[in-house]
Amino acid sequence: MLLLLAAWLAVAPITPEPHLTEKWRMLMAGQLSRPIDIFDLFLHTSPIVVVIFKARRQFAGSRSG
Repeated sequence: MLLLLAAWLAVAPITPEPHLTEKWRMLMAGQLSRPIDIFDLFLHTSPIVVVIFKARRQFAGSRSG
């Protein structure tokens, strides 16, 4: 379920450009300054980060036991 949420938020809204792509471009260009843009970047990136940490934790647990 978490993987589906992360995938959906990574591409939502699809048109004209996904928010995540737009916000990362703004961050790399140094244009990410409005609080709503920073919140948007956090909102769309956080589920992906959670999935990565959860996957690493499960992978590490399966290796040791």
